[in-house]
Amino acid sequence: MTHQITMTDVTFTYPGQSRPQLKHVTLSIKQGAFVAIMGGNGSGKSTLCKCLNGLIPHYYVGDYTGKTTINSHDTTEVSVSALSKHVGYVYQDFENQLVSPRVLDDACFAPLHFGLSDFKARGERALELMAIDHLKDRYIWQLSGGQKHLLALSGILSLNPDIIIVDEPVSQLDPFHAEVIYKQLKALHQQGKTVIVIEHHASFVARYAEEVILMSEGELLTHTSVREALENDAVLSQAGVYPPEVTMMARKMKRHDHPLPLTIDEAERYFRPLLKQTEENQVESMPTVNKNAAVQLKGVSFHYQSLEKTTHQVFDQLDLSLYQGERVALIGNNGAGKSSLMKLLTGQFKPKTGQIKIFNEDINKQSPEQLAEYVTYIHQNPEHMFIDDSVEKDIGYFLKMRHTPNLDQRVATLLERFDLTSLKSRDARLLSGGQMRRTSLAIGEGTSPRLLLLDEPTATLDMVAKQHVKRLMQNQTGEEKTIVMATHDVSLVFDWATRVIVLNNGQIIFDGVPEQLVDDYHVLNKAGIILPEVVELSRRLELPLMKNQQMFIDCLQDEVI
Repeated sequence: MTHQITMTDVTFTYPGQSRPQLKHVTLSIKQGAFVAIMGGNGSGKSTLCKCLNGLIPHYYVGDYTGKTTINSHDTTEVSVSALSKHVGYVYQDFENQLVSPRVLDDACFAPLHFGLSDFKARGERALELMAIDHLKDRYIWQLSGGQKHLLALSGILSLNPDIIIVDEPVSQLDPFHAEVIYKQLKALHQQGKTVIVIEHHASFVARYAEEVILMSEGELLTHTSVREALENDAVLSQAGVYPPEVTMMARKMKRHDHPLPLTIDEAERYFRPLLKQTEENQVESMPTVNKNAAVQLKGVSFHYQSLEKTTHQVFDQLDLSLYQGERVALIGNNGAGKSSLMKLLTGQFKPKTGQIKIFNEDINKQSPEQLAEYVTYIHQNPEHMFIDDSVEKDIGYFLKMRHTPNLDQRVATLLERFDLTSLKSRDARLLSGGQMRRTSLAIGEGTSPRLLLLDEPTATLDMVAKQHVKRLMQNQTGEEKTIVMATHDVSLVFDWATRVIVLNNGQIIFDGVPEQLVDDYHVLNKAGIILPEVVELSRRLELPLMKNQQMFIDCLQDEVI
């Protein structure tokens, strides 16, 4: 099998940076491979892939040395346009790829401008593959973040390239659509396509990829099979990558007579012989919380009109109460209404009917600026929160506007807490996705809100940063502080939330503790929820419900013969 992609001693430094983002990278990828590139935020994964479609060095004109070839073409000698016939790339900031007002027009854009006569059929076929063909007449601004991600992938599929690169393919998708994307990528791989994904989720890598490239600080550490990569704890640690949950749990059991499991099916076979008996699963009831209301929605309806004057109903007579001290997770399919509910609570959206009270104040009588004194909203797209030309100034901007005492010390503390001190002089808009996310969280934390609204706070974060964010959110809770998080990260939901609300088409179809959700198959299927590995494994082994790895290990050690 021929090497379709080669990089030889490639080093690249962005303009204005003193250290290279890629350092002497040499690799080769065979035609028809399925490769996952893994590493911490800022490790050089996206930069490496930008070398493969010619953006480096044709668009990013930093200091580039070495050689990259695609299908024997030297990328320095071929235009980005010509390379796009070989390489399709869905970027981490995928919204910048959406260039037409309507969904179908955007899916058709590339083949139309290449002069392909079947451009419309190509666009329609791509939308169908991504299961969003029912949205073809919508305008882009009507889509949720996850739906936009699916559209960006449809746009490159319409050109039928030989090599498909997807940067963070599931970062803003619900579990159902995440599986849709990976199954489609697998189908494309089986048709002979070369598929490259930049991925933090080791569970997807274990089930779908064949090879793994591990990177750290711009250097390629290893390029091996999936099993060899995900079992190599030392190199994974150096790269800032966590293996699948089931692999970590098996490693803690310190059994050396069996290979470590990488998937849930392997884990079931691995752990079952260790059990001597099972116990009945016990479901917790709703925990006791402070019954002082933080948020009250009564009879709230919200809709918007398309440019054709048709009405899209988001909520109809919605009733909901949230209480002080709760940690609430909002989950559901893309387009279920999670982000819309968040924006109603900030005053960005106004209800058509009904009343919204926050801490007993009618928000219809307050401006968004007044609400911001005690409500903070962390955007799904962190770059929307950046105003100034450095991380340090962005974090200090809102504090300065509020005349916060000891401003410099407060900013320094936030920089340190979110591991941003070394980046404080960088323009936040030019950081990696995970670094931008940490900056936006630092901005929000700086306002000391009583109601904190987090829209997909762990999207695009590597696993180390995700654990950092989770610990931070757990430390923020208190008697009077309420945190509401819209997320697709179900592992985070089970390990962090005291209450789960599942939305589907603007309706609440579940409201309870995470434990009650496990056996509600109707809700799980309707909302496209896939249980975390540790939860699914404890259910398969008929153990009491385990919400995190440590609970599973502690229980299993009690059960071991």
